Amino acid sequence: MTLKSTTDADDKDCWQTPVWLFDALDIEFGFWLDVAASKHNALCTQFFTEEANALERDWESHGAIWCNPPYSKILPWIEKAAEQSRKQHKAVVLLVPEDMSVGWFSKALDTVDEVRVITDGRVNFVHAGTGKEKKGNSKGSMLLIWRPFTNPRRRITTVSKHTLEQIGQEVRAA
Repeated sequence: MTLKSTTDADDKDCWQTPVWLFDALDIEFGFWLDVAASKHNALCTQFFTEEANALERDWESHGAIWCNPPYSKILPWIEKAAEQSRKQHKAVVLLVPEDMSVGWFSKALDTVDEVRVITDGRVNFVHAGTGKEKKGNSKGSMLLIWRPFTNPRRRITTVSKHTLEQIGQEVRAA
């Protein structure tokens, strides 16, 4: 049985990463630039909006680069992430649906250093209009991680959603 999204087409590409997830990963990577954001959902002080067109420009950054790309068209973001990690000498992390059966995943394996699958639950993304996490994500999530100074190892690792939540909440409480 295939689960289909019930999200309105206009909202499909506007979901924010939960802050707890971003905070947990920010500790590890030190993000400086969010390349797929809006002024309402940016998670870094430096960010590119849709109008800035991150796919048509360099991702100049003073730290790691975060991207929760539009899920309607992931492949161009994978290609750009691989290019910009090498060019900017920065780690790039993409949060994408956990689906290893699609063509963009095979393409990512050509260049990615690590595929980190988030286990033990699905990420509830934040609705652009309400600012609240919405349950009902039809797929799990994974992180595609490019590191500029390693040959792609194509490692597949896992991390528990619960661990990320705990770390992220501790960061917010500090």
